[in-house]
Amino acid sequence: MPQPDLVIFDCDGVLVDSEIIAARVDAELLTLAGYEISAEEISESYAGLTFKDIMLRVEEKSRIPFQASLIDREEQLVDRKLRSDVRAIDGAREAVAAVTVPRCVCSNSRSERIEFMLEKVHLLPFFADRIFSAMETPTGKTKPAPDVFLFAAEKLNANPANTFVIEDSVHGVHGARAAGMRVIGFTGAAHSYPGHADVLTEAGAETVIRRWAELKSVIAALSEWSDA
Repeated sequence: MPQPDLVIFDCDGVLVDSEIIAARVDAELLTLAGYEISAEEISESYAGLTFKDIMLRVEEKSRIPFQASLIDREEQLVDRKLRSDVRAIDGAREAVAAVTVPRCVCSNSRSERIEFMLEKVHLLPFFADRIFSAMETPTGKTKPAPDVFLFAAEKLNANPANTFVIEDSVHGVHGARAAGMRVIGFTGAAHSYPGHADVLTEAGAETVIRRWAELKSVIAALSEWSDA
């Protein structure tokens, strides 16, 4: 049976249920700064982006100038909430353990944050030194740029065309597709919303799963099929 060279997991909203935590903090900060927005709206429109990129997009849309100090404030507040509240998504541990080919994490979060979240939920040993933060790649470009995916594939000697990426956001899907990789959408986190699966499919995911128990069979089925 064909096997992928590499399976890449996003972190926030895929392995750990952190997107909703960050969305609540981001919504509160932006609202206090003059742009009223809900955590649900953040999740639907901006999930997968760094807060800096969210702020820039909102700034461009609203013409409201935000103070740069808001970025540091957001980092501190989100880190504090994650350290106390973050949980693994149900079934993530079993799904990761069932992946027998090389695996890694590619995320827009800082590596320090990725590591403390994965350690808190007992997933860190599965990834060891295979954690890639987009901000810490040579280009520093975050998703939806493909750079972090390509960097990981190069480091792990994987063919992008034979690499699967599990992503919960449109921006992550776009980045993985731009890297020439195959994408499985994931909608099993607390920030998921009606129509989430359709949006991921439209962005380029080949299929979408809601439960981690589906991953192993989906990878096996997709590995049997390719455009080549």
